[in-house]
Amino acid sequence: MFRNVNLRSTSPARSEMSVRQNISGSSPFEPIIGFSRAVRIGNTVHVSGTGPVGADEGSVEEQTRRVFEIIGQALTKAGGTLRDVVRTRMYLTHPADWEAVGRVHGELFGEIRPAATMVVVAALLNPSWRIEIEAEAILDRAES
Repeated sequence: MFRNVNLRSTSPARSEMSVRQNISGSSPFEPIIGFSRAVRIGNTVHVSGTGPVGADEGSVEEQTRRVFEIIGQALTKAGGTLRDVVRTRMYLTHPADWEAVGRVHGELFGEIRPAATMVVVAALLNPSWRIEIEAEAILDRAES
């Protein structure tokens, strides 16, 4: 589901109209919390913190792959791909998982090498989740 909203920039350097595209996903938390899986404005896509919905009981590697699959789906809806990602933020609940998560990240982003952050947190919304990831992408074209 998409929701387009016209936004006028308040920046003097940018007076053109931009269309805000809210992109819904499959998270059960979206309607409760009131957020979009991703938001695209111009050629920039911000993907919300994404948990491994559907792989809740999988290994951290399986959960990480599922998270990137969901992020990839959101980027596709926004007109992009994982190759457009310029930044990731990874939140782990177990410090020992960093290597498995890092390997999956490296498989997907070894060539494009986005800026990345990996931190350990006390817990995530679903107690069985060991990973949550945010992503930002810049697409080649401003509007689709």
